[in-house]
Amino acid sequence: MSGGQPDTKIGRKGIAIAALLLTASALALLRPAPAFSQDTELRGEVSESAILADQQRKARQLRAQGSQDETPAPAATAQNTAPTAYQPVSPGAVPDDDQTAGTGSVFDQPQVGDDPLATNPTPVKPRRPSTAKQRADDAKAKADTKTASKKKAKKAVADTDSTTTAATAAGDQTDAAATDDDGTNRRAVTIDSVDKQKLDPGAERTGSIETPKVKPEDDPFAAPGVKVGTFLFRPTLEQGVTATSNADSSNAGKSAALSETALRFTATSDWRENSALITGYGLFRNTISGEKINDAQGRIEGQLNIDLDNELRAIAKLGYEAAPESASAPDAVAGVNQQPLRQTVDGSLGIEKDVGKMRYTLTGAVSHDFYGDAELTDGTTLSQKDQDNTLYTATLRTGYQVSPALTPFTEVELGRRVYDLRLDTDGFDRASKRIGARAGLELDMGDKLSGEFSVGWLREALDDSRLPAIAGPSVNADLKWSPERGTTIGLTGKTEVETTTTAGQSGDILYSGRLTAERQIRANLTANAALGLDWRDYVGIDGHDRILSAETGLTWWLNRYAGLTTRVRTEKLTSNLPGRDYTANSIYLGLKIQR
Repeated sequence: MSGGQPDTKIGRKGIAIAALLLTASALALLRPAPAFSQDTELRGEVSESAILADQQRKARQLRAQGSQDETPAPAATAQNTAPTAYQPVSPGAVPDDDQTAGTGSVFDQPQVGDDPLATNPTPVKPRRPSTAKQRADDAKAKADTKTASKKKAKKAVADTDSTTTAATAAGDQTDAAATDDDGTNRRAVTIDSVDKQKLDPGAERTGSIETPKVKPEDDPFAAPGVKVGTFLFRPTLEQGVTATSNADSSNAGKSAALSETALRFTATSDWRENSALITGYGLFRNTISGEKINDAQGRIEGQLNIDLDNELRAIAKLGYEAAPESASAPDAVAGVNQQPLRQTVDGSLGIEKDVGKMRYTLTGAVSHDFYGDAELTDGTTLSQKDQDNTLYTATLRTGYQVSPALTPFTEVELGRRVYDLRLDTDGFDRASKRIGARAGLELDMGDKLSGEFSVGWLREALDDSRLPAIAGPSVNADLKWSPERGTTIGLTGKTEVETTTTAGQSGDILYSGRLTAERQIRANLTANAALGLDWRDYVGIDGHDRILSAETGLTWWLNRYAGLTTRVRTEKLTSNLPGRDYTANSIYLGLKIQR
């Protein structure tokens, strides 16, 4: 037992020594860690204010160094064409290769004296070549060149004004400093600046559809019309009762109560270039009480306007009319149950040409009249075929546009009338030649005043030498005048040659004139009035007729589609021929429907 004790003591000492050596080795190994961390610049968190202050200080140092440099920028740039080691724009951002002393910045490299392992410094890692310094030098050279050119310009001005030169030079230095400052210390943008872009004008908010700005209608009670293909169709139906003192407007006419139905329509094309217009009406009368009347009349007419090349326009018209012969007409048949039906088919084609201020129009027209047989009270039938005739006319108008509103013109007309039967029942050849000349004025002042009027002479000579020619003054007019909004005054005049088959007579000239007025009292209340004067001059006998007429009416619209209408009319014929005078008074009340 005594021999084992020394071995135990020696073993304990060995363990203690080994532990001491291990501790020393661990301390020795841990000692270089702070130095290595300093060398790799892992020195903890750096505040943002310290970084900003350091950048501003470096920028001031760079500007000061640039102002002292007298070497021209292009030469310096030429010497540094080869790629060099990376140099940041802000000096001091990375450690220098020569390990120069620090400047007190938070970015300075640790001093060698602080490193216990300075004898074995950590090798500096080489950096790849970069052209950043070259680009910075190029930018500085451009700025210097701009500054130099400004100084030269200011120096030229300095020869005339030294005070201005000094102020300008100071301003140039300030601009150069501001330019350099802007180039090296540009204000950083915010993180959300990309999202805060200017709003696209196309993305502006549109107005609400609930409150649109609606323009009031000029005529809120006008017919809206019905779209039929490429035409806008506006029909009107009028139904009413007429009380009259002379049902057939004749010398022996009697009173009656009549049912009147009138249908009217217009159809306007909706074409891009050319245009078309179709109008028509139909009037039906039936006796409710009193004198027996059962007749119908109507007309339909179409007009087509075509624009051709070289200021050339074509106007085509075609119409058809059917109406009973008037009991007051010169050729009215006496002793009939009902006046025979007279039908007319007419058409025309006109060509208009503008040459400068000259206006030329050539129009050809054809009109054919044919009469139905008359049913006499004794049951027999009287043929009216000897009155069927066709009139061909050609008219040339020449005008000069004095102004856009005034165009005086002259007109020459040539025509030929041909009868279906060469000789009538009395053996007269009533074919004739027509010639006419007129001078007039065309007005175009918009809605204020528009239309035309003309005066001249018209002559129609019959082929039969036993019959005198029908000749006399010719007056035509079609004017519309609007003295104020909602009021329209119209004047129409027409001269016609009326033929006859009465033995020994050539016919007559009929002059017709109408003066009309329409006043929109309210949006739904319209008043109208008309005055008429007709003068018929017989050729071959000393006879004439004078017809005076007056009419007034009122229309009250209940809504856009229906209204009440009424009118009062009087007409009186006075003649120096026996058995032709008559007077007719009437009053009408009805309902008008439009669409």
